[in-house]
Amino acid sequence: MSVMQELAATISVLSSRGKGILAADESTPTITKRFQAVGIESTEDTRRAYREMLINAPGFNQYVAGVILFEETLNQTTSKGVPFAQALKGLGVLAGIKVDKGLVHLANTVDENVTQGLDGLPERLAEYKAKGASFAKWRATYTISATTPSQLAIDTNAEVLARYAAICQEAGIVPIVEPEVLIDGEHTIEQCEAASLPVFQAVFDALYRHKVKLEYIVLKPSMVISGKGSAQKATVAQVAEATVRVLRRTVPAAVPTINFLSGGQSSEQATAHLSLMNQTSNLPWNVSFSYARALQDYAMKTWQGQSANVEAAQKAFIKRARLNSLAAKGEYKESMEKEDISLVA
Repeated sequence: MSVMQELAATISVLSSRGKGILAADESTPTITKRFQAVGIESTEDTRRAYREMLINAPGFNQYVAGVILFEETLNQTTSKGVPFAQALKGLGVLAGIKVDKGLVHLANTVDENVTQGLDGLPERLAEYKAKGASFAKWRATYTISATTPSQLAIDTNAEVLARYAAICQEAGIVPIVEPEVLIDGEHTIEQCEAASLPVFQAVFDALYRHKVKLEYIVLKPSMVISGKGSAQKATVAQVAEATVRVLRRTVPAAVPTINFLSGGQSSEQATAHLSLMNQTSNLPWNVSFSYARALQDYAMKTWQGQSANVEAAQKAFIKRARLNSLAAKGEYKESMEKEDISLVA
């Protein structure tokens, strides 16, 4: 199979209507913090058991097309001794891998970051691909304040995202391009929209420069939303309208799928916003989800590291996955939150 054929086969699965991508790529410090918040000890074994519980939830592959893994998980086997990527493949679900090495301070800025990890990326991608990964993820972040995001941060992160995407495609790996305009802060939705436009424009300008084939990427953007500390909370309709407006102005129709990050929204907010966007007519892209906490929060709190709670935790996870699947088709209703959704056999 040629590189182009590999990319086409992967994007065909990832852009399946009504399915999304589970972001299970929390770094060890991040998942440790989330575990500790609900009283779970974070060890290599508990992290493995937790992620295995999610992918083994009955009906998982009805709602999830791909799973982004952390390197630790890609190298682990399930309790039955099956490598995670192989276990996912058996479900018809693709394995992906987080390949960036985290954020570092961007010199000559005030509290802005750039993402590191380009050094040695081709060699790491070859290794990950041999272990079963068919797509990758790289995250850039942007803060909103009176002086940020600066043009320097916008341009630098766009260039790095594009270089990563080009390297991935050359290796036959579909890149998830993730520009995250952070929800932290007191900004209004109007300020978020004003910041998001130049960020997304710069990303696509850089992708063009690096000859990245837009037909074989997944865009994983943040929604246009008011900051967590904002006194003016945007409505669901305002978020959906502003987000679609920014995407229409910046994202070419050649991009096959947009899979949003939840970025600090509650589980219910992330689902409601996604569904209302999909009720907009004539969107040129598949619009779905690639959530971490907004998919996992209830499951993690229910599990608490106890084997006796596995079935209840899986049920909580599948309910959220199903509701987001419906949202990806514009069919979610708030009343569904109160419905009991049994595990699918």
